[in-house]
Parts: sequence; C-alpha cells; structure tokens
Amino acid sequence: MTENPKHLLDRVSESPHRPSKIAKTAAQNLSNDEEEQQEAPMGPSPRTQRYLVAIEYIGTRFSGSQQQPNFRTVVGVLEEAFHKFIGQPVSIVCSSRTDAGVHALSNVCHVDIQRISKRKPGEVLPPHEQTVVRRAVNHFLQKNEGDIMVIDVRCVPADFHARFKAQERTYFYRLLSGPEPLSTFERDRAWHVPEELDILAMQEACKILVGHHDFSSFRAAGCQAKSPIRTLDELTVSEVVSTPYFPSIVERRQNNLIMEDLHASSNKSESDLPVSSISIGNGASGFNGEASLGFGIRRRHRCFVVRLLVGVLKAVGTGNLTISDVERILNAKSVTAASPMAPPCGLYLGHVKYDLP
Repeated sequence: MTENPKHLLDRVSESPHRPSKIAKTAAQNLSNDEEEQQEAPMGPSPRTQRYLVAIEYIGTRFSGSQQQPNFRTVVGVLEEAFHKFIGQPVSIVCSSRTDAGVHALSNVCHVDIQRISKRKPGEVLPPHEQTVVRRAVNHFLQKNEGDIMVIDVRCVPADFHARFKAQERTYFYRLLSGPEPLSTFERDRAWHVPEELDILAMQEACKILVGHHDFSSFRAAGCQAKSPIRTLDELTVSEVVSTPYFPSIVERRQNNLIMEDLHASSNKSESDLPVSSISIGNGASGFNGEASLGFGIRRRHRCFVVRLLVGVLKAVGTGNLTISDVERILNAKSVTAASPMAPPCGLYLGHVKYDLP
C-alpha cells in the first residue's frame, strides 16, 4: 500500500493508557498517523544532532509502540537503550503507531542527541557517527529481550520529522492457509486460516477497494483520525513459499515450471494479473501437495501476503463473501457491515518512505 500524509488508510492505533484487549488489523484501523498534518514542533538546539532511526521488532512482545505507563512498549524500550548509551533521557517520535501484536520489518523514528563529554561535564562534543549510534544502542537492546533491533541510522536536519515527513507507508499481512496445525516457528507471526483461499476472488475484491473512498466500514471503534476518507493506492494478494522451510533445487525448479504453466494458461494479460499476485502452490508436490513427504517433514501451508483490509479479503477467499458484498460493505460506510477482525499477529509494517536530504 502506498500512502501520503493527507490520504492514508489503515494505520494500526492503540490506546494511550493500556494495550488493546481486542485484536485489530490494518483493515479496521484509521490511525492518528494518518490525520491531517499538524504543525510540527520546533527543532532541537543547534548543538543537538537529530538522528533518523529504523527499527525492527516482534510486536507480540510489546503492548504497542507508543509509551504507556506500566507496560512494555517499543518506544519505552528504545528510550531506555538510548538513555544507557548517552547517559541522559531522550524523547523518541515514531513515524507509525502500531498496536499490540503488530510487527515491524522497518518502523522509523527520530531522536535528538546532544553528546556531552564524560570527562568534562558540560562540554559538548561533535555528534556520534551513525554507525556508532546503531552499534551502541543495539548493544543495550540485545542485553534486554532481543526482540527489537536498530537496522539503520541516518543524520538528518533538526526540522526533519519522522512522522510528518513520511511519504508512504507499506503494510503486509500474512495468512497461512491449510488444515495442518501451525508450525511453532510461525506462531504469533501469521493468521492461520484452516480453509483454502480463492486467491483470484481475493484479487477481484482488491480492485473494488483501491482508490479514494470513505472507509468508515473499516474504521476501528476507537479510531481518532479526523476523517475516514482516504486513498488506498495499492492493495494486492500474493502467494509465496511458506517459511521457515528452505526449498531444494528441485523444488525451486518445480516452482518455476508452475509459474510458466500459469503464464501460458492464464486468460488475463500481465497488466491484469501481475506475476506477484498469481497463486503458485496449487497441489505441487514439495510445496503444499498431498504426496508423501517422508517422516518428520511437515506438510506446508499455503502462504499468502496481503496488504490490508484482511478481514474482508479472507472472507472472500473462503467464499463467505462475494465481490458484490465487498462493494456493499464499502458503500455502507458503517463498521457494523464489515466482516470479523483479523488478529494483529499477522500484520507487519514493512517500510516507511522518505525523501531524505
């Protein structure tokens, strides 16, 4: 999904006082991050360096991203690590607020640091190098639970704001489809759907939801965004090889042959059905088939990567909703018309795009 500060869909929001007790997904959350831009606060002192920091974390280990009293949060843990690094409190501003259980492949925040000499208190030294910041903060983070890591650091001007300067935010949602119990390695990392999913029907439903709409039907009850009108630039469903399994050379070759057959037999042009959206695991031995796999080898689920509005798309994939139902739900502009919520454990904030100086 591509978003901008004025036309944003589906940010996962959270209570400022306690972690959410109800599973929420991006399909039902128009978050505060997507509100009309407010005037950014004044920048730090000229003797202070602002850093843009990209982080990854396992959302099920946190009560959301924003600071909350008496709860472990992403910002709280990160501020603690920075405090240990520089010896003074810091305030961290995130580009995107994620709810409890929601993961991040790359969330972004900014922090202002004034480097003070430890030998001569009060003496301000040149700013730390970017690599020094990353390594030092990760040192303290890994001494904690090891479920959050700094993956990149960039020096930016004092007026560069992680939230207000964000141009696009991309989310992914993982569904694992199949009757087998979910792998231990996938627990709390995806939504397990026992039914088989009709990926082509889900793709058709995506077309209805893309564009500039009133998304009141997909808005969370506690959402504080000023308007439900947003622009959804992209909504796709793709099937990918399920991890954490590692395909052999033979399996990869079989996968390539399946892709070639799908291209040859498809009645749709490439512009209508992108390669990334084609179902690639229908009964292929070694991926999801019923052939004997040998003792101790788990039968794999079909793995789908969906961008947002998961509850409705899943219902379309299982046949509980039709394409016309999706249009009806969108036009109803009421959250009561939408399908049940999907759990937050399958949602990932994938990327935040900036025009960096």
